Amino acid sequence: MDKLLHTPEGVRDIYNSECARKMQLEQIMQECMHLYGFHDIQTPMFEFFDIFNKERGTVASKDMYKFFDREGNTLVLRPDITPSIARCVTKYYREEELPIRLCYCGSTFINNSSYQGKLKESTQLGAELINDASVEADAEMIALTVECLKKVGLEEFLVEIGQADFFNGLMEEAKLEEEEVEQLRILIENKNMFGVEELLQGKKIEATLKEVILQLPQLFGTIDKIKAVKETLTNKRAVNALLRLERLYELLECYGYEKYITFDLGMLSKYNYYTGIIFRAMTYGTGDAIITGGRYDSLVGQFGKVAPAIGMAILVDSLMTAMSRQKLNQEFAPENTLILYHDRTRTLAIGLAKHFRAQNMKIEMLIYDEKRSIQEYVAYAKRSGIGGILHLLDQEKVDVINAVDDTTQQADISQLMQ
Repeated sequence: MDKLLHTPEGVRDIYNSECARKMQLEQIMQECMHLYGFHDIQTPMFEFFDIFNKERGTVASKDMYKFFDREGNTLVLRPDITPSIARCVTKYYREEELPIRLCYCGSTFINNSSYQGKLKESTQLGAELINDASVEADAEMIALTVECLKKVGLEEFLVEIGQADFFNGLMEEAKLEEEEVEQLRILIENKNMFGVEELLQGKKIEATLKEVILQLPQLFGTIDKIKAVKETLTNKRAVNALLRLERLYELLECYGYEKYITFDLGMLSKYNYYTGIIFRAMTYGTGDAIITGGRYDSLVGQFGKVAPAIGMAILVDSLMTAMSRQKLNQEFAPENTLILYHDRTRTLAIGLAKHFRAQNMKIEMLIYDEKRSIQEYVAYAKRSGIGGILHLLDQEKVDVINAVDDTTQQADISQLMQ
């Protein structure tokens, strides 16, 4: 029977102060997105499998939770929210040609046993900017990333920026097989220089191009590093990708956020739908990214509406882990008040509760059990997030008990109603 009290591997309960902190973080960051003009959207927790199939460039099929409906259709718990947004945009905004700004908060599900110690259900809070192909849109999404983290009190973090089109340009010129490109992608993401060298051995690739590919795991740092790499290239697509990074950096200087920015040309997302900049925010206290994002100009078109797009997703659980380890968690002062009443003061208690709730006070009500002492109720308040107790003795007198410092004062009911 005890087995029913536990959760499956990869999911967990969040309660009490941790749940309050999580909801507060989400609210602060959603408000930040609203300040940038984003509008809320909710998509279903499960969708048709085809929304996330291999062609979309999302999570591998084996890592999805799949099941069937009565008609035999394959459904999945969403492993990623961006394709769902792309579907919605095509359905509801097909004729819109000017920018569409949408933000969301929801759970994603990845069924991967190799994620040791990682959650299989995680919360994502994100924003998507559709119908804007400009580098200004790229900069705005990076600025929003920085501001969301600053709003919740984080200061020591970096936003690493890569360029998917830079890698794609190199691969286009190298003329490698699709399978080899995927192998190379994994080796570079893992900073495996020896593996990259081994894969390229014997390939008929121009020497300068080969050298750049070999250096990819090491091509990270400041904007000066980007400019130096650009001077060695002849591939127009790759050069244009780096020129866009230079322009992006200039815009981020306008925002005043350049100190949070670094570049990594070896950054390659597990999502293959990215076509331009890709980025992730990192901080100490967790080995995982706390925000990921990038430009995906081809994904929406797969659903029937040709539209450029860029988005970001805050990995709320990873952010909370980092903030906890950095001791940035806000301590919540008890906000609730308990009205403790007797049979003789029930009507008065209900009237008081309505009066205080109308003033946005958080009120709990509980009838006094004569078998319990007032000390038991104070102890209950301490462990339940209750800051004070109003013990209604009769129609005129009330004991006002501060559960935090165990002090008691007697007051008139009329004083409370003022």
